[in-house]
Amino acid sequence: MGSASLGRFRQAASVSAAWAGVLVLIRIMTDSVSVREAALTFLPWAALTPVAGVACFQLDGIFIGATRTADMRNMMILSLAVFLAAWAVLTPAFGNHGLWASLMVFYAARAASLGVRYPALERAAFAGAA
Repeated sequence: MGSASLGRFRQAASVSAAWAGVLVLIRIMTDSVSVREAALTFLPWAALTPVAGVACFQLDGIFIGATRTADMRNMMILSLAVFLAAWAVLTPAFGNHGLWASLMVFYAARAASLGVRYPALERAAFAGAA
């Protein structure tokens, strides 16, 4: 079979099962052909969302735990401005794909801006620690 690799075979089987589950779920949720087609069109964006958001979600948790809410607020305002700029450019040009892309830009801006503030969080949290 293929490259005679059991691991790769199992990985392919798992991936195909996951995609089959997603496609079945879309079919269960609606019997409208147009809604199904739209869901399949934007499915890659929905699949990318948790991957694109993992860094900003992790940093959110770190900043919440460290009670650095002012940093979170300020970086959210900055990230919102970046999102709105992306939305203003991408959505008119690409429609709903542009909106999804703007969300990915927002996640990236959120992760980058919190990442820039992370060293200050460490300095404040561990000032005086050797």
